[in-house]
Amino acid sequence: VQLQASGGGLAQAGGSLRLSCAASARAFGNLILAWFRQAPGKEREFLASIRWNPPLPAYADSVKGRFTISREYAKKTIHLQMNDLKSEDTGVYYCAARVLAANEYSSWGQGTLVTVSS
Repeated sequence: VQLQASGGGLAQAGGSLRLSCAASARAFGNLILAWFRQAPGKEREFLASIRWNPPLPAYADSVKGRFTISREYAKKTIHLQMNDLKSEDTGVYYCAARVLAANEYSSWGQGTLVTVSS
């Protein structure tokens, strides 16, 4: 699976950003796509995932209610809508993919930087 993330940038606290991740794969039916974040000086953390079909989302408690993951079936793209941004949301955001039966994510995009100013 090849992944290409985009949409990062600078936002003010309380503002919004939308990240996108275009995926290329031989088959999508058994894939789970996800977003992770690595904040400065911290380990990479899981934020949200979505099963490709049916599109079942899951969220980390830290972003539940503020972030929404979705997928565009025809464009083979997932999005992460981020609202009410906080300074602690600053970091590099990665999209990732794994097959349904796997425990770990094996495909990673290149990362996109999000900076939230207070």
